[in-house]
Amino acid sequence: MDENAIEGLIERFGDLPDSRVEGRTDHDLLDVVVLALCAVMSGAEGWDDIEDWGRARETWMRRYLGLRNGIPGHDTIRRVFEAISPSELETRFEQWMGALCPAVAGRVIAIDGKALRGSGRSGRGLRALHQVSAYAADYGLTLGQRACEEKSNEITAIEELLPALALEGAVVTIDAMGCQTAIAGQIVAGGGDYVLAVKDNQPQLAEALRDFFTSLNAPGYPRREVSHYDTLDKGHGRIETRRCVAVANLDWLDLLGLKARWPKLASVACIESTREMAGKVESEKRFVISSLPADSRRILHAARAHWGIENGLHWCLDVTFGEDASPIRLRNAALNFSFLRRLAINLFRADKSRSTSLPKKRKAAAWNPDYLATVLRLREI
Repeated sequence: MDENAIEGLIERFGDLPDSRVEGRTDHDLLDVVVLALCAVMSGAEGWDDIEDWGRARETWMRRYLGLRNGIPGHDTIRRVFEAISPSELETRFEQWMGALCPAVAGRVIAIDGKALRGSGRSGRGLRALHQVSAYAADYGLTLGQRACEEKSNEITAIEELLPALALEGAVVTIDAMGCQTAIAGQIVAGGGDYVLAVKDNQPQLAEALRDFFTSLNAPGYPRREVSHYDTLDKGHGRIETRRCVAVANLDWLDLLGLKARWPKLASVACIESTREMAGKVESEKRFVISSLPADSRRILHAARAHWGIENGLHWCLDVTFGEDASPIRLRNAALNFSFLRRLAINLFRADKSRSTSLPKKRKAAAWNPDYLATVLRLREI
């Protein structure tokens, strides 16, 4: 991770298209964006909070921003973020992340979707907004995101997001929704490998995998070379074991006419998890297909790293930043506010000046604005 890339973050948003009427604006667009980012990093959860935080920190903010007409009101801030195109913010964010976190061979990129639950209104037939994020599990950083269109789904958003990512040498993991031949082709074309979960949205493939691993090396069936890897975790009164069985011989898929459909398909694996807690035992089997060799240790690592996006991103957005409870419903505004949260998480994770948790860093930013300036690499004017 190149921390020097943080230096140019603010400048990347300097050319954001401004749809406001020229000559009739009281506040510079970049000032409003930086004000909002600083406030969100300090605990703000809405437009009123941003205004209140700005007024409390106005003297400090003037060290870094022009603020030619002081702190904008919450209605002005809301209108600005409703007018900004989310795609324009995402493009600049992804360029910045490409510099901060360049392609690293072997890293895991987890792709998964999340709903902004507070943005929906069932009484008006307005469904919650949905975003797909790409997450560098090894660094705890979001690499990019795309919003699902109102009448679309995660598949389209994933296909739009992949070209924006540096995939060379990376291992991309996606849950069953993204187990699509076109998506696998995009990953391979970008120079990456894939580990894709298989469920009943690919019924023929899922049934073939269940049948294959049920009869694997059983009496009366051909012997096949198998890679095994087991893990055992203990803690908090829980014992969890995982066994990954990976196979490279895919002649049986050829007979079913399935292998040719999946670009660079090299192995299939069965991951069996068993959890013991309070005398209760639960087990689960999952199947994946991969362009990686039949290395069970590596495939299991990628499959486990995928869940980092749930714990390291989605959980933090909901618990630390209150995303699910956010009442912001205007579509662009909700997406852009979500963008600010993800950018804040990345900035805190990239900061190595103190080794504390994300909630503690957010509190530190609220209590000590000089720490906030350090995280953002703000320059005095």
